[in-house]
Amino acid sequence: MKKQAFDSKKYLKIQRENILKRIEKFGDKLYLEFGGKLFDDYHASRVLPGFESDLKLQMLLGIKDKAEVVIVINANDINSNKMRGDIGITYQEEVLRLIDAYKEVGLLVSSIVISFYQELPNVIEFERKLKNNKIAIYRHYKINGYPHNIPLIVSDDGLGKNEYIKTSRPLVVVTAPGPGSGKMATCLSQIYQDNKNGVHAGYAKYETFPVWNLPLNHPVNLAYEAATVDLNDVNMIDPFHLEAYGVTAINYNRDVEVFPLLKAIFEKIYGKSPYNSPTDMGVNMVGLAIVDDEKVCEASKDEIIRRYYDTKVKIFLGKLDNSALEKSEVLLNKANINLAERKCVDAALKASEKEKEPAVAIELNNGKIITGHRSLLFGASAAALLNALKSLAKIDKNLYLLSPSVINPIRELKENYLHKQYSRLRAEEILLALSIQALNNPLADLALKQLPKLKGCQLHSSTLLSQVDLVTLKRLGIDVTQEPINYQKKLYNKG
Repeated sequence: MKKQAFDSKKYLKIQRENILKRIEKFGDKLYLEFGGKLFDDYHASRVLPGFESDLKLQMLLGIKDKAEVVIVINANDINSNKMRGDIGITYQEEVLRLIDAYKEVGLLVSSIVISFYQELPNVIEFERKLKNNKIAIYRHYKINGYPHNIPLIVSDDGLGKNEYIKTSRPLVVVTAPGPGSGKMATCLSQIYQDNKNGVHAGYAKYETFPVWNLPLNHPVNLAYEAATVDLNDVNMIDPFHLEAYGVTAINYNRDVEVFPLLKAIFEKIYGKSPYNSPTDMGVNMVGLAIVDDEKVCEASKDEIIRRYYDTKVKIFLGKLDNSALEKSEVLLNKANINLAERKCVDAALKASEKEKEPAVAIELNNGKIITGHRSLLFGASAAALLNALKSLAKIDKNLYLLSPSVINPIRELKENYLHKQYSRLRAEEILLALSIQALNNPLADLALKQLPKLKGCQLHSSTLLSQVDLVTLKRLGIDVTQEPINYQKKLYNKG
């Protein structure tokens, strides 16, 4: 596992305390715009070794009796079936997943807001599904001139025309399945209507990155830019904070650009703005829980390299244009990174060249490099996984763990009945076969028990991986990069 460089216990304590103080500042209610992921925050866990992927959720659970969750989804994202690229589901499916996940741990999900509401076919269907499951839904509408036309925005024809969300607890966490969902406008709408009704409500923002109290070009902040090249986010010194306090703080361009308008909106609602800078609005304490800056820098540089390869793949697939790669290369230079630092890349490419087949290399957490290549029986990912498990279990690499009696029926099923394009076993299938073999083979059982040790390992593929293999590798906690090369020269691979 990665060396710990982040104190999770300290973070939980000071983050809860800071949020509770912010609630007290306003008195009756705080609308907390929650940026990023409440759980499954794998970016944070990669760049801050020791930060657990559900740490922000744990933090909220410590004050869950004071909190409720409102999830905002953009009607346009529903209608276009916008996807969450990391887990391959639509935004509306992600909303349903979030509802289940929050309820399962005891968080109150009070309602769903459909922002930029329009009566579109997919939107109507989604509303119907939520209503059938007795989930409260509210409609919020596009405000012409938002965020510049402040007289219209702060009026009954602007924020006031949205449906008022009924809430019951002092902390309202406003989250979303992805960016551009309208979280801030939802918060402002509630504040406007609460204040009209004599409820003194406040607003704050919880964004993990960029980290406001780390230097502008600290690798953690550069890794955030690398992760958001598609959003055109740029880290910058907060000029309002510097002017107000004489202190350097880091924010990002969108919040800095919109702050004068937000301040004017706050002044219109409250009579006076509670904040002097966009940094003031934040409650993030993550920078105060870093205990080993050197290790954090190393982990963040690794992430910048991974994001560089991810950007190359997205460009190849048509999801980004070449300007994104230029930005990624600038970040590599800023962080003084050599791509050769990712050792599994060279190993995968050399293995592929030697075997004349697609190859995968895995760098284990002990630094050992394991490779595997495509064969008639196994895909490259499956072969590399099997070899890695053998190595971790200290089993002779030349020893066969899987018998034909287990492998052949799976291949015949794929080819003859499921009509798959290829009968060779993929990563998940190799693990299923290994679990069957483990019933009668102690060595197979021993190999299977090594799976937890794959978490945090680094993997590179000499060609594009199938979506099926990508999902399996990510579920195992393996950090994946791949070359933007379609080895089969086919535009469509049905698996």
